[in-house]
Amino acid sequence: MITVGTRFDEVVLGGVVRQGWWLVVEDEDGPGLVVDGPFGDRDEAAWASDDIEDGPVGVQAVYGVRRADGLLRRRASPQDRSWWSFLGEQADRLPEGWDADLDDDHPLPGLVLEVLGVLAEAGLFLYDPAGAEGELGGVCLTPEEALDGVVVSWRQHDRMSRDRVHGAAADALVQQVMNRALTEVLAGRGFAVDPLGGACVVREAEAAA
Repeated sequence: MITVGTRFDEVVLGGVVRQGWWLVVEDEDGPGLVVDGPFGDRDEAAWASDDIEDGPVGVQAVYGVRRADGLLRRRASPQDRSWWSFLGEQADRLPEGWDADLDDDHPLPGLVLEVLGVLAEAGLFLYDPAGAEGELGGVCLTPEEALDGVVVSWRQHDRMSRDRVHGAAADALVQQVMNRALTEVLAGRGFAVDPLGGACVVREAEAAA
């Protein structure tokens, strides 16, 4: 597969440049040095790192193309591409035309994407009222230029929010708990979060003085 010098300063791969997962020693000033690979996936690379004895400190699994000089040129991994595709699908659930009147350099779209990412990383997906699974509920996210932020709240499953199969008290209690959870998640990830009725307004946190 690959030959690694005893001091991890030589990498030989028959002169063939390959794209995939590699074990790399990161360099703060530039591309990292490849010490092993390529591997079929990230898990395989991580397992291989455990088998390296007397190796350099800070070996990481990184996706990219190995250059002829033994350094790595980073590339978006399959996981990265899948993640961005998923965020695009989530963004399609936002109110239609919400950004039609915004200038290209307006900060609100960037904030929306950041909030989408944080929610998705927490396992919380957007409510899709027009979709086939709209009854499932989810996060309601409404960009508001007038508020310079994003209004965020929770929508329960139709059984709770519309049919109220467990009664109005249960519906109200769960709604409060979920809205509070959203507030705590977003505040915990560094956003400025202010209450707005039962919902909250999310803005970029002010830079520390």
